[in-house]
Amino acid sequence: MVSKAWKKVNGAVVRLRHRESRTWFRLRRLYERTIIVRALKAICNTPNYEQRDSPVQSFLALHPLVKHPWVGRVWLGLVYRVVGLFFSLRCHVRIEGSEHIPAQGGVVFVSNHISAFDTILLPYAVLATQGLQIVWAPAKAELFSTRLMGCVLTSVGAFPVRRGQHDRQAMRRMIAHMHTEKMMLFPEGTRSPDGRLQAGKRTVGKLLYAARPVVIPVAISGTERILPQVRSLVQGRVPVTIRYGPPVALQHYYARPDTKETAVAIVQEVMGAIASLLYNAPAVGVPSPVVHSHPRSRGTGGR
Repeated sequence: MVSKAWKKVNGAVVRLRHRESRTWFRLRRLYERTIIVRALKAICNTPNYEQRDSPVQSFLALHPLVKHPWVGRVWLGLVYRVVGLFFSLRCHVRIEGSEHIPAQGGVVFVSNHISAFDTILLPYAVLATQGLQIVWAPAKAELFSTRLMGCVLTSVGAFPVRRGQHDRQAMRRMIAHMHTEKMMLFPEGTRSPDGRLQAGKRTVGKLLYAARPVVIPVAISGTERILPQVRSLVQGRVPVTIRYGPPVALQHYYARPDTKETAVAIVQEVMGAIASLLYNAPAVGVPSPVVHSHPRSRGTGGR
């Protein structure tokens, strides 16, 4: 009787240990999945830009490439391949002047803005020539109204700016990124309604004066024809060109007082550099407003 009872107890202990091992294994798997979920959620943690008003340094660690490098790199690699597939199917992208892009941060790309695809093409071209990295980009706050869109935009380096208001937080964040990172700006402030190069915003000049980064002018042509061509799938690929120019010489402006006139002069110099890339003319200061013919009207668009 004792031996039978002992066998039953021993069998129960063995079964209990087996169950405990299976439970421990399941708990461990659950913990690992929780870590991955937390990492993925970190991508979707868009900061509260309406209430947050903390020091500049706090903005520099908001991206998954800083908090979770492996998740950020996997995600960026996936986005880069998806965007590259789209461009390879619908466009023939030509990148010129990439040797002007510095390897280190503290760089601002200033470009004309003729299509919504400009915001995708510019960082894609930087990644294609410089490797995986973040090109920070201010975007209008309305795009972050839905959580899904906010997650996607935040994950690729975009951050909200309240247009039409004096968004001090966004301005401090832009200056912080200009000091150490790579960021893109469209000095015109919005897409050109007619494809012509518009006047640059004085705020851009103030930001550049405060941060004093390396300013790389960029000229984009052909992106305005991508969407119509996508709708009519029978046509071929759209020729698109993105051209980087040498850094804009702004040092002599930084020696001037911080005034409205200085900011206007800086942004005019920047717009002149963009215009020289668009129209193959010598770089000169472009007065406000800037009125030029679009490249396609001169037969050079979409090279």
